[in-house]
Amino acid sequence: MTVTKTWLRQVIVGLALICHSSYRGVVEFLRDLLGIRVRVGTVHQVLQLATQQASVINRDQDLSGIRVGLHDEIFHDGKPVLAGVDAASTYCYLLVAAQRRDADTWGVHLLDATEQGLEPEYTIADAGQGLRAGQKAACGDTPCHGDVFHIQRQCEGLANTLSRLAKGATSRRKVLQAKIERAGQQGQDDELGSQLALARQAEAKAHWLARDIRTLIQWLCHDVLALAGPMLATRQMLFDFVVEELAHCEPEDVRRIRPLRVALQNQRNSLLAFAGVLDAKLAIIAQAHAIAGPLVREACLLHRLPSTSSAYWQGWNQLRAKTGSKFYTLLVAVSRAMAQTPRSSSLVENLNSRLRNYFTNWLRVSMGISGAAMMV
Repeated sequence: MTVTKTWLRQVIVGLALICHSSYRGVVEFLRDLLGIRVRVGTVHQVLQLATQQASVINRDQDLSGIRVGLHDEIFHDGKPVLAGVDAASTYCYLLVAAQRRDADTWGVHLLDATEQGLEPEYTIADAGQGLRAGQKAACGDTPCHGDVFHIQRQCEGLANTLSRLAKGATSRRKVLQAKIERAGQQGQDDELGSQLALARQAEAKAHWLARDIRTLIQWLCHDVLALAGPMLATRQMLFDFVVEELAHCEPEDVRRIRPLRVALQNQRNSLLAFAGVLDAKLAIIAQAHAIAGPLVREACLLHRLPSTSSAYWQGWNQLRAKTGSKFYTLLVAVSRAMAQTPRSSSLVENLNSRLRNYFTNWLRVSMGISGAAMMV
């Protein structure tokens, strides 16, 4: 193979992006294996040139085919990187290192994307005010659905924290009880006995709170926010019930429970927006195949069960008996509709994990390359 300047530039870019090599690692590779001496500044210039070429490719892309956009902010060294991913193809159409993540910054970059044809049916994002305000300014009335991934992670964090506190209360009670037993003081009137009684009360209260909060969160995730579930109106009632119960528990630990309760209350409609989209798709399937709506919903709910369970195959056989020759067509159509109804922007989190290896000070200038060709 003839070693040309073009080939060397390709090697430099490949070492940086594929092998995650540093500037000096590229210099050493070319010197030790190929006997070619280059400077660190030369490596920098080659990556800068590749970035400029990738930016041209980015600006020439037709984004009109994107139906659902996933938006989020990822961070490096405390500074935001604005990201946008196509839910269907996982194509990264927006990846910009910015100084701020306010409405103006988001609006400017989304406006650039709209000039390339970006006009999704809706987007999915977390509750970030700057992101949502920027989309409103750039994309008008395009709906921005709530991201289920982030709120579920917040729910799980609360449940785990309360479980740890309950275990801590149990440990403190056991330590105190062992101390009393060693001292041979079992009376209820002495100081240690009073402390033990209070410790038992605190333990029972902590376990009660942890158990109730985890139950509520499991209901929320399994019955309300899961893709396979009841129709939107039912989900809304269940959602409101969970929020009300959280409000009842809130006085027991205001500092930890209130943020989640407020977040759920404020995001209710956006978090459940996916259910309205799915309802519309299931209604179209029912009409197209002349199948009763409740049977289509049964096919949807069947996806809640693991295919290895007896309950799944019992439901499978029952639905097949009700739908006859239309069963397989129904199952395929419902499965496709559900697969094409995203609920979260977690693909951007996946993108973040893949880009993390590149987020070093020496490679930040080449982020445009990743933006041009990055596929999650």
